[in-house]
Amino acid sequence: MIGKVISGVMIVSGLLTLTMLYPAIAPVAAVQSMFGEAPSGAMATIVVPNWGVLIALMGALLLFGAFNPSSRRLALAVAGASKIAFIALVLAQGDRYLGGVGAAVAVDAVMVVLFAIFIFLSGPQTSGRSG
Repeated sequence: MIGKVISGVMIVSGLLTLTMLYPAIAPVAAVQSMFGEAPSGAMATIVVPNWGVLIALMGALLLFGAFNPSSRRLALAVAGASKIAFIALVLAQGDRYLGGVGAAVAVDAVMVVLFAIFIFLSGPQTSGRSG
């Protein structure tokens, strides 16, 4: 039962996270819409697109884990750590960016809580190997 629930959560989370390909395609527009500032130079042409790809890869990892139970805990831990870092970085700026990315922070926080609950409820994992 819990496996089906977390699989659904991972699919929804993965698809939402995949939307972050937008900065890879339109970096200036994406940053402007999310943060209210336009990047320039290397920030706009290298860093922002790479950031978008890396976040989208977290979405792909969540989708992979949703369909591969043996990879779920790792996928949830890695994607959860990425989301925690994003939340912390945004919150460290006070309310400066919450108008643009506040909803993403809230959704990511819910995802992190759900990920943590599943990891906790799924119990310890054993490798099945001896000696």
